[in-house]
Amino acid sequence: MSQSEARNITMVMDLYELTMAYGYFRDGAPEKAPVAVFDVFFRRHPDEGGFSIFAGLEQIVDYVENIHFSTEDIDYLRSLKLFDEDFLTYLSTYRFHGDIKAFPEGTIMYPEEPVLTVTAPIIDAQIVETAILTEINHQSLIATKTSRIVRAAAGRSVFDFGARRAHNVDAAVYGARAAYIGGADGTATLLAGQLFDIPVTGTMAHSWVMYYGDEFTAFRRYAETYPDNVVLLVDTYDVMHSGIPNAIRTAKEVLAPMGKRLKGVRLDSGDLAYLSKRVRKALDEAELEDCRIIASNSLDEYTISSILGAQGGKLDGFGVGERLITSKSEPVFGAVYKLAEIEKDGVRTPKIKVSETVEKITNPGRKKVYRVYDGKGKAIADLLTLADEKPDFTKPYLYVDPKKPWKKHCFTDCTAKELQVDVIRDGKRVAQPPSLKDVRDYVRRQLEEEIWEEEQRFENPHTHYLDMSPAYYHSKMKLLGEVQQR
Repeated sequence: MSQSEARNITMVMDLYELTMAYGYFRDGAPEKAPVAVFDVFFRRHPDEGGFSIFAGLEQIVDYVENIHFSTEDIDYLRSLKLFDEDFLTYLSTYRFHGDIKAFPEGTIMYPEEPVLTVTAPIIDAQIVETAILTEINHQSLIATKTSRIVRAAAGRSVFDFGARRAHNVDAAVYGARAAYIGGADGTATLLAGQLFDIPVTGTMAHSWVMYYGDEFTAFRRYAETYPDNVVLLVDTYDVMHSGIPNAIRTAKEVLAPMGKRLKGVRLDSGDLAYLSKRVRKALDEAELEDCRIIASNSLDEYTISSILGAQGGKLDGFGVGERLITSKSEPVFGAVYKLAEIEKDGVRTPKIKVSETVEKITNPGRKKVYRVYDGKGKAIADLLTLADEKPDFTKPYLYVDPKKPWKKHCFTDCTAKELQVDVIRDGKRVAQPPSLKDVRDYVRRQLEEEIWEEEQRFENPHTHYLDMSPAYYHSKMKLLGEVQQR
């Protein structure tokens, strides 16, 4: 479902976007508007990780393609008494007229590189800023966090259980989407399943057990209702003295006569490692070796790693809620939207933001970003070049490490691919999006085949380098020198 079919969210923007747009309008835009180039990038990975996952692109495309100001929007803007009627009339028939290039959704990404670039008349480029950042910052954060949790689970199932702890309903639904991109096997959130074709899962709450007069009756009624997928919550009263004995009884007395097996039990409290070992032993002794043990309750990559590693827990899957859907350990992604170039009357002028903080100095101008691979197909670096450059990797390629520009480096026996692709031309999508499953599979392939294991460590991950072509590096240094002389 597109946002135009559900609701108009055009006004998800900061006021300053429209006040600046009005200023450009008074300067002669849109007829005489210069073309602006804005890059979206981020400066550091959340959780001190070694990589991040680009997510939210489809919602950006949908927003941009359907952006329009309704009569109610125009009436509200008129009430602010900030804009004249000519500008409001212009907005009443507005549509986006620019182009957008971006990494394919699901691409592994790194700091300081342009993951999305808007090239559009200055009003158009300014108006879409907040919506673009909102989608990228939220979904990239949750996809990246989920990937960490999935890697900690080491092949065991991970499900998003986070809707009730999300910051609002949109955060729950689109967070579930991002979690699936990041590797979650499914979600408990039905609307996410309905909208995005994500597998949905769910069992019972403690209230189901408490509703019936006794635990066995509750389990029996559930098994009779859903005999093909019985997962029982066993910690309402006492896991080992009540929950597990009643679960085993249900398997033997209710399911076995129907020719069915108990699929699993869920632990939602207590010492999960300790309990899981005792539960596993009890299930195995009852000849329920195929019964899975699922855990929930304030889990993240660190608790899961500890339970499965040092504590020797016997768990087969995880329902992860608040710490996934809010990325509790680091709930801000930090992507920014910065001006890189202005083109007016056919003259292109690169723009650079200068700061006393070196990390906040931007990479100016139109550019391309390549991923460089060694002979085994491993990504060894990303490379920024001028927009009209085409690096030749058939021979040793000299590049500049911007953090150590005095050193001479060459890529040898390498290949490269350009990362940004066209997604919007003149306000319209270029191609139909891949399925969400394809995006998820794309993430998995990159992590398995292209991205070094050393970058995927939780502690002290290897730094993926962002290098520059000599021409791009010298153009940036030249512009910095010019700015300093002003």
